[in-house]
Order: sequence, then structure tokens, then C-alpha cells
Amino acid sequence: MSGQRSIDFGRTTVLLRLRRPNLTARIGVRTVVVCAIALIVAVATAVFALGSGEFPIPATRVVRALFIGDERFDRLVVWDWRLPRILLALALGAALGVSGAILQSVTRNPLGSPDIIGFSTGAYTGALLVILMLGGGNFQTAAGAMIGGLGAALVIHLLALRHNVSGFRLIIVGIGVSAMLASVNTWLIMRADLDAAMSAAAWGAGSLNGLSWPRVAPTMIILAVLVLAVIPAAPRLRVLELGDDTARALGLDASKATGWLIALSVGFTSVATAVAGPIAFVALAAPHLARTLTRTPSIALVPAAVLGATLLITCDWIAQHAFAPTTIPVGLVTGSIGGLYLAYLLVVDARRK
Repeated sequence: MSGQRSIDFGRTTVLLRLRRPNLTARIGVRTVVVCAIALIVAVATAVFALGSGEFPIPATRVVRALFIGDERFDRLVVWDWRLPRILLALALGAALGVSGAILQSVTRNPLGSPDIIGFSTGAYTGALLVILMLGGGNFQTAAGAMIGGLGAALVIHLLALRHNVSGFRLIIVGIGVSAMLASVNTWLIMRADLDAAMSAAAWGAGSLNGLSWPRVAPTMIILAVLVLAVIPAAPRLRVLELGDDTARALGLDASKATGWLIALSVGFTSVATAVAGPIAFVALAAPHLARTLTRTPSIALVPAAVLGATLLITCDWIAQHAFAPTTIPVGLVTGSIGGLYLAYLLVVDARRK
């Protein structure tokens, strides 16, 4: 059963015919399958990560420690030492995936990512100001990262609106602002004393080391609030992907919707940056992989979130164990893999042209 919708552009009427059931069925089934496979991989990696380390625990005992808890030592290692890191890796990976999906939809460009446009760099600047100049703790650092990310987004958005730029030029403006903020971050670290500078530089590499249960509840609450805010805004993404003129013709205030969605994207990125530092390229790769695997005409938020969680939990395991006994920040792993993926995207885009 097909539906029809007409849009009136002055004297011209465009008639859209939508074959809803078949299209929805095809897209829905493939999306569900991709999400299910990605979830299985994420859960398997999480169980494997819970059992890996200096005290290896078989997968059966990991599951037993999670749900039964009759072995005190296994429960101590799994619940108290390793589970907070795993939960935060999954949650922050999903947050970065959603953030990247929103930006790629708004800018209509696969390079639309908070770490490329400058939101992550702005969040890092805010956190550095709190750490190095105010000596703030975890809560103050998180607030500083949030304010810094929102401030960078506001500057970029105002510069874009001033010249009525497109999504591509928004990315160019963001890259310029990101470069300036990176210089400010370097200057702040160079002015600090040695211990503070080393601590800030280590945090700036993006790491999940040392995360414990006190970080889990506040992070999950803030992310839950952001998810509740993004659910009613998600349908606007598909309209914005059609272009600002089409969005206005369909009755959507493109400028207002874009500003609200960018704010939500910054919120997800700032939470991840506040907890673990700037983690590169997850927000870039997850939405693009989601769109490629699901073959949907637009970027869906749920597949991007699932693939973001899968990417971060996998990269975190690599960071912990690939160079054992040396543990490296997860941001180095995601940056290395993401750099190769960015080069791949640029090559593919050049071949299309």
C-alpha cells in the first residue's frame, strides 16, 4: 500500500510517492540485524575484557561472578575493579557515536565529527583551565569540559551564521577554531608546573584508566537526560539532511533545529571528554560504519550508538593488553585506527569525484 504526499513550491507542485511498508521492512530488518550483531560483539568483548588482566578469569567464572557472586575474589576483581571501566567504555562509546551521527546529519558531511570540528578540543580547553588554574576536582573538571565544549560550539555556530555558511563551511570554520584552541591548550600546559602538566597531558590523551564506581552513576544520569532530550529531536535530522531550503518548505525552522541538535551533540561529547579526556575518531567512524552497514538513506542514531560502544570497548581492550605489561591510553589506539579510517574516507571520496 503506497502513500502520496504533495509539497507546493509556488506554482510548482511536487508529488512524492512513498512505498512505506516495503521500504520500512527492508531498512528495519537490516538495521536490527546489524545492531544485534554489534551488540553481541560488544557483550562478548566486555566479558572477555572482564576476564583479562593480571588476574585472568575464565568467561564462565566472569558470568558467575556477575550474577551469582559466590566467589569473593572473582567478584572483587570483576565488580569492583573492572566492571566500572567496562560500563563507562560502553556508555561513552555510545555517546560519541550519537554525537557524531548528529553532526554528520546536520552538516550533511561524513567529516562532521566533534573532534574534527573542535567541540572535543573546546571541552579539553575548559577542563585544562579548571585543572591547571583552579585546581578543581572531578566534578569541577566535568563542568569545565561541558562549558568549554558549549563555548566552542557557540563560537563556531556564530561564525557560521554570520556568513550564512553551509555544512561544509561549518566544518572548515570548526577546523580553524580547533587549531586555535589546540594552541591555547599547548600554551596552558607549558605554563603549568611539571606535575600538573604531566597529569593534564596524560588526561588529554584520552584514557579510561582509574575509573571507578563513583564516576558511573553521575555519567549515566547525565547521558540518560541527554538521550531523553535527543529522542524527540531525532526526526528532525532526516529533514535537515534534505537541505535547509527543503526543511523550511516542510515547515521546520532549520536554524533553530540545527542549533538545538548541535547543543545536544556537544553535550554527549563533553560528558565523554569530562570523564575520559578527548577520545578521537570514535564519533567520526561509528556513524559512517552504521550507515554503510545498515545501508539506510540517513544516519540512524541507534546503530551509531551501538557501533560506537563496540568500537570503544574493543579499542580499550587493545590499549590494555596489546602491549602488556605496558598500558597505553585508549585515545592513542582510537587515534591511530581513526587516522587510517579518515585516510580511507578521503581516498574513497576522491575516487568518486
